[in-house]
Amino acid sequence: MTSLREYLQHHKLVTDGSFGTFYAAKYGLGEMPEIANIKYPERVSEIHESYIRAGSKLLRTNTFAANTILLEQKINFVKENIRSAVKIAKETALKCNEDIFIAGDVGPIPEEGNYDTQAVENEYYEIAKTFVESGISILSFETFADITRIIPVIQRIKKEFDVFIMVQLSVNQFGYTNVGLRVSKLLRKVGECVEVDAIGLNCGIGPSHMKQLWKQIGKISNKYLIALPNAGYPKRANNKIQFINNPEYFAQMVSDMAEWGIDIIGGCCGTNPSYIKQLCELAKKVQQSQRCQYQVGNPTIKEIKKSGFLYDEEGNIKKKKLIAVELAPPVDAQDERILEAAYRLKASGVDILTFPDSPSGRTRVDSVLMAEKVKQETGLTVMPHICCRDKNAIAMRSLLLGAHINGIKNLLIITGDPVQSMVRQTVKAVFNFDSVGLMNIVKDMNEEIFTESPMFYGGAINQGRKNLEVEIQRVRKKMEAGAEFFLTQPIFSKEDADRVKRIKEETGARILCGIMPLVSRRNALFMKNEIAGVPVTEELIERYPENATMEEGEAVGIAIAKEMMSYTESFVDGYYFSFPFNRVHMLEKILTKSTRVL
Repeated sequence: MTSLREYLQHHKLVTDGSFGTFYAAKYGLGEMPEIANIKYPERVSEIHESYIRAGSKLLRTNTFAANTILLEQKINFVKENIRSAVKIAKETALKCNEDIFIAGDVGPIPEEGNYDTQAVENEYYEIAKTFVESGISILSFETFADITRIIPVIQRIKKEFDVFIMVQLSVNQFGYTNVGLRVSKLLRKVGECVEVDAIGLNCGIGPSHMKQLWKQIGKISNKYLIALPNAGYPKRANNKIQFINNPEYFAQMVSDMAEWGIDIIGGCCGTNPSYIKQLCELAKKVQQSQRCQYQVGNPTIKEIKKSGFLYDEEGNIKKKKLIAVELAPPVDAQDERILEAAYRLKASGVDILTFPDSPSGRTRVDSVLMAEKVKQETGLTVMPHICCRDKNAIAMRSLLLGAHINGIKNLLIITGDPVQSMVRQTVKAVFNFDSVGLMNIVKDMNEEIFTESPMFYGGAINQGRKNLEVEIQRVRKKMEAGAEFFLTQPIFSKEDADRVKRIKEETGARILCGIMPLVSRRNALFMKNEIAGVPVTEELIERYPENATMEEGEAVGIAIAKEMMSYTESFVDGYYFSFPFNRVHMLEKILTKSTRVL
């Protein structure tokens, strides 16, 4: 049998259609199709045979959800499942006496916000390696919304084995993945990866929308191109997902894409052997000479004058130390006290007010809406914190659009605190991405939507991380994703200040150092014992008298704040104040004229 590369030089390759929805239609939704690899191998073989008889030249193994998260099993069980799936596919092809290509099918491993990225990459590698060791020389990474986790795995596998790598992204009809990234940009990134042989789209949309997207995207680098759309858009009836039965229409749309230059065609959700049979008939008429018809270059990104709070009206960096102050939005609908605090800070000449996004996973007034209210009332420059916990990609993009049209263009992007364990049963965390992923979304929107007036955003620094090298690498990744400034966690010691200094020296980041003037011994004890990540020392606690008055407690906090600022004044770009209970009147006693001098 010829290799897949040789076959593609002279033919369009027609894959099988959906395994999952076809399996569900035949056997119901009682359990995942992948379980059948071990429990009902005859079912898997029957579906593979149906696609072979319909004309498919490439089968994908029944392993889309074969990972530890979706199967809820250890990696050894996953490997056994994969080996069984490969065995069934090979035996079915031999039974049909057909020269069939078999691809090991790899789907996304679900991730939450605080996942172990290295563990996820290691699992992808073990999955891919198991396919290769089972005699599979084609790997199909399908239905991905981002490529961050799989590209290192693909590069590693390709170094060790001679395999043909296919990568397919899943998008909506507007050309965005479900984590909000523009697919044309992602495809170009995949195209830059020399280890990938074929790239394209699958799932998410029907054939007409996929056809329109490919016309817009055009040819990407020198890769083989893939189009595996859904049958259309489903509806739910009698607790079942149902697609329109439209094999002739589907086949025509997909064969049109083949005529434009798509090399590998087939179907995803809702398609079955009747779709593939129709497609094979039309595909015979498409000449391979029509491949690679379209070519588009990388888009030109217009240079925009900087307009964030770090810059003056001419787009130059402000020549002073900047002062940011955090105001915690209320837990109820009363805004009088926060507006009073904002007006007082305006008189103090602060550069920007920031508003946390339900810190510690506890409900407060929405940070963007609070920022908008304060901006309208006071005219101050505002910056809401945007965390990744509470909104999926659709809601997040909507939020960013709404913030932009209301003139809010300064953002602090953070991953966010997890939901408190006591309410996990009723409130679920949503983590489509971490802070770097969200920064990439904003960067993408700046390049495409906010071209004339882009969002200006930064990130957080946790200088208290046990392994400071990991934090330094995180800062670099955030800078690559477009972060232009950083706010640190509060510092409470010379050691904290030295760690911030090292981050500054290693990365060159613009840093506003976190200062939190604690107001009493009780306040200090609470921060030390109940708030993770705030390194309050015993020595600091002892500086607060046992039964101090409010004024005495604040005086200690002010003295400590000035001390922390003296440790950092030689290298930071400004200060980020967070006052317990929004006691912003303390700022006037902390700042001096020399504080603002770079």
